[in-house]
Amino acid sequence: MLGKEEIAKRIAKEVKDGYYVNLGIGIPTLVANYVRTDISVEFQSENGVLGMGPFPYEGEEDADIINAGKQTITTLPGASFFDSAFSFGMIRSQKVDLTILGAMEVAENGDIANWKIPGKMVKGMGGAMDLVASAENIIVAMMHVNKAGESKILKRCTLPLTGVGCVKKVVTELAVMEITPKGFKLLERAPGVSVEHIIASTEADLIIEGEIPEMVI
Repeated sequence: MLGKEEIAKRIAKEVKDGYYVNLGIGIPTLVANYVRTDISVEFQSENGVLGMGPFPYEGEEDADIINAGKQTITTLPGASFFDSAFSFGMIRSQKVDLTILGAMEVAENGDIANWKIPGKMVKGMGGAMDLVASAENIIVAMMHVNKAGESKILKRCTLPLTGVGCVKKVVTELAVMEITPKGFKLLERAPGVSVEHIIASTEADLIIEGEIPEMVI
């Protein structure tokens, strides 16, 4: 079973040379720490940063340099800053190659719910709505089950949707799953986790073909 850092490490393997990548709040922000050093990647944040680097070491934070989640970040040589209108222009015109988001629920048809739990106060949907409507490739980093042990990998989302039919792949503490026209296809399992355990933790049906390999972190 993976921790949040290991989920981020696995997702970092999906980042390719030359990609422009947007990182959502939570586990996705950790991905920048684990991208291969021999490739060139530009991380974009919707509050107006292009060229984010890893998180700063303690004592080296600059409170004026933050990501969309208000976390202090570093920037790489050549990084640029701009207003949010320009930033969302990049997103809506599909200049971002890969978007990595957290989620509360994902459905087998690619729907995602990641912004609101009914009855709880929230400021709004934020940039997630634009990201899921515009990105060609969306990977979700999330926990497979909630604190009560209930699956968050569902046949249909129960929470208010952020986007419809947009998610391509999901990485959890238990598995890597691809969303196909027929539903979730199990690609990899976390080290030491059985296929049976993943099935029991998943409310949606899983497509399983052949022997499922363990993730390489």
